[in-house]
Amino acid sequence: MPNKRSKNKPPSQRQLRAGELVRHALVDIMAREELRDNDLKGVSVTISEVRCAPDLRHAQVYCSPLGGGDATKMVAALNRCAKFLNSRLGREMTMKFTPKLRFTADESFETASALDELLNRPEVARDLGGTPQE
Repeated sequence: MPNKRSKNKPPSQRQLRAGELVRHALVDIMAREELRDNDLKGVSVTISEVRCAPDLRHAQVYCSPLGGGDATKMVAALNRCAKFLNSRLGREMTMKFTPKLRFTADESFETASALDELLNRPEVARDLGGTPQE
């Protein structure tokens, strides 16, 4: 008998809405607050997505350095600042629980770039019946 709570289940509207609220609040907090971690000095952070757990107690924050840079170092620094960001988030939002934040590098930009590069290769363009775009 299959488990009703499958991990492959898409997020609910509630999770999506909470994720967007958290994302907007984090962007506002990071724009206003000066994070004291040396690895974040002079780094602009792009928060692309926040995925909340079904109980809304945990949130996975996907981020990348704006304009490139060392994403691993930035993510480690953001995870060190997570408690501070959680406390600020709790003041900003009117949710029953403030989700515990966990930052992860967003690799979707690199994947999209690699896919675009692949599609622009001459042999692929030839097979698709077009010309490579430049």
